[in-house]
Amino acid sequence: MLGFLIAAAAGFLTPQIEGPVAGPIVKALEGYFEVTPAEKRLIAFMVALVGAAIMAAAFDSGSVFGIIIGAIFGYFGTRIFNVLKKVIEGRQDAG
Repeated sequence: MLGFLIAAAAGFLTPQIEGPVAGPIVKALEGYFEVTPAEKRLIAFMVALVGAAIMAAAFDSGSVFGIIIGAIFGYFGTRIFNVLKKVIEGRQDAG
């Protein structure tokens, strides 16, 4: 469970680490090939997942499946929450 929570936090923090962490990596890579903005976000996500995997391994917690699901929920969590909120509000308005 701890691995899931670590990965969820890593997925949630991906936009925040895009500039300070992925930015230098992208600058280094741009010397060799073009990196699009979507790929910059992907690089930040990969770095966050590597960090989550190291932490989960250090705490000997979580399975690969739990870490993947946690990262997905963390990355898309605010969007999923907003969709569920709209569904709930829509049902209350219909009644």
